[in-house]
Amino acid sequence: MSDDSHQRRLYGAPVNLAGLDLNLLVSLDALLQQRSVTRAAAQMGLSQPALSASLARLRRHFDDELLSRVGNEYRLTPLATQLEGLARVALSGVERVFSAQPQFDPASSTREFSLLVSDYGVAVFGDSIAALMSEEAPGTRLRFAANTPQMVDRADQVLLTTDLLVLPHGFVSDLPHLDLYRDAWVCIVSADNTEVGNELTVTHLESLPWVVTYNGPTASTPAVRQMRMRGIEPRVQVVTENFLTVPGLVTGTDRVALLQRRLVDLLPLNTGIRTLPAPFEAGTLVEAMWWHPVYQHDPEHVWLRDVVRRATALATGDPTAAPVLDAVNGRPQEK
Repeated sequence: MSDDSHQRRLYGAPVNLAGLDLNLLVSLDALLQQRSVTRAAAQMGLSQPALSASLARLRRHFDDELLSRVGNEYRLTPLATQLEGLARVALSGVERVFSAQPQFDPASSTREFSLLVSDYGVAVFGDSIAALMSEEAPGTRLRFAANTPQMVDRADQVLLTTDLLVLPHGFVSDLPHLDLYRDAWVCIVSADNTEVGNELTVTHLESLPWVVTYNGPTASTPAVRQMRMRGIEPRVQVVTENFLTVPGLVTGTDRVALLQRRLVDLLPLNTGIRTLPAPFEAGTLVEAMWWHPVYQHDPEHVWLRDVVRRATALATGDPTAAPVLDAVNGRPQEK
C-alpha cells in the first residue's frame, strides 16, 4: 500500500475530485455488483478489454486488487466489500444530481419510486398509491420493498437511495416525516380456542404462547413494547416478519398475537380467528412516512409525498391522514 493511500484511509484526507473520471464510479459499481469483468462489461455495453482497463485504473487508485481470483470466480477484497454499498449510494446520488430538473412533470416521468414498507402497509394503502400514480404518472414505476429491521437501523443511510420509509413512530428519529393515519391494536386468538372466553386477561397473555412480528433489541411492534413496559413478558413461540402470516399461525392453535385493527378488517371472513380487546393500554399506532433531508425540496419527492398522503387518506378514510396545509405554499406541514 502506498504512503499516500495509507494516509488517506487513516486520516480521511480529501481526494482531488477534479482529477477523477466519474465514469470510473459506474465501472466500480458494476464490477462490485457483478463480481465479474465479463458480466460487468455486458451490463455496461462495453468490451471486456475496456472494462479491464477501468479495473486496472481503479486498482491503482485504491492500491487494492478489489476483485481477487479464487479458483474460477472473483471475490471481493475486504476494501471492496466496504466500497460495495458506498459505490451504490454515490452512484445513485450522482444520477439524482444530473437528472434533477427545475420542475417535475409526472405525466412525462419514467422514473421508479421506491418505498420501504411492511406488508401491513401495502395491504392498507398499496393499491391506492398505485392507482393514483397510474393516473397521474402512467410512465413511472412503483417499487415496494420490505422495511426490515436491518434497513430501519440504517434508515439515514438507506434513505439516500430509497425514496420513503413508511413506519410507525418509535423506531427512527431526527428525520423529516409526515404522519399518515392512525390505527389500533387488537389481540387475536383462534376461533376454536376454548381456553379464552369473552375476554383476555393478563394471565392469558403471560401463560399462552405467542406469535410476534419481529423480535429483537430494536425490532418489536409498539404494542409489544408497551406490554413489556407494563411487566407483561410474552412467551414467544413463533416469530415472523410478515403481518399477513400471523392469522394463519394463530388459527387452530392456543397462540395469541397482536395485530392492527385495519389489517384485521381487511382479512377474508371465516379466517379462523376472533379478535379481543387487549387487557392493557396498547397505545395508538401512528403510521408515518420518513425521508432523507436532502430530498426535502426535490420536486419529484414533493410530488411523491403528496401522492402517498392523498392515497392513505383515501384508503383509510382517516381525517388525521389529511394534515393541516401550510398557509404559505398549500402543502402539508412537514416535520
